[in-house]
Formats: sequence, C-alpha cells, structure tokens
Amino acid sequence: MVYSLDTNVIIHYLHDHQNVCKNIRNAIISGFEIVVPKMTDYEIRRGFYIKPNPRKELKYKAFLSDCNIVDIDTHIWDYAIPVYAQHFNNRHTVGEIDILISAFCVQNDYTLVTNNTKDYKNVDGLKLADWTQAL
Repeated sequence: MVYSLDTNVIIHYLHDHQNVCKNIRNAIISGFEIVVPKMTDYEIRRGFYIKPNPRKELKYKAFLSDCNIVDIDTHIWDYAIPVYAQHFNNRHTVGEIDILISAFCVQNDYTLVTNNTKDYKNVDGLKLADWTQAL
C-alpha cells in the first residue's frame, strides 16, 4: 500500500500532532511507502517563505528522507480535467491543488491521507484515510 500525504497532514506532523506522528511512524515501520505529491511539497515549502521556521524546515527535510516526492505527469493532468468538471457541475468548491492531488492518488491507486475529507469525499475511486484520528 502507498500513502500519499495531503498538506494538512504534514502540517500536523510538523506541529507534533500525536496521532499523525504515530500513524506515520507505524506506516514506515510496517513497510508501507509514503509519497508526497510535488503539489503538497510546493504548499509546504511556500509556507516557509511566508512564515520562516527553521526548526520546522529541518524537521520537514528530515521527514523527506523517509518519503518520496513524486511529480505528476500528463495522464494525471488529463484525468484532473473531468474530476474538476464533476465538482464544478455538482457545485462543490474544491481547490485546484486538491483536484490535482486527488487525480494523482486515483490514477496511481494511492490512499490519500488527509483530515480534509469533505473536499475529497466526492471523488470517484479515491481512497481516504484520516491519520489525525487514532487508528
């Protein structure tokens, strides 16, 4: 199983959220792969430019040694178009990056780890996990 982390989960990790840290540790120990979509990495790193925090930046860099940053390719962009249209036609407001992250996860058969399930619950075929909750 491969887990793809949403930005909010990494932010919780950087803030030492007990359940998130425990679940990440358990996933790594269990041999599951954890990926960080390039879009998520972008959101995290741009936050450090807005509000610098050297301690959290170092923690994030150390965290990345246990993960892979994965970029998206053309078929993900192509798949994201109908996902966006589905949300738009159903009047669901979802951010552009969230659309790309969900398309990335569905197309790669990854489980998206997020505590923002409301933005993702209507994406067909998307597997979700909330690691802010005790498992």
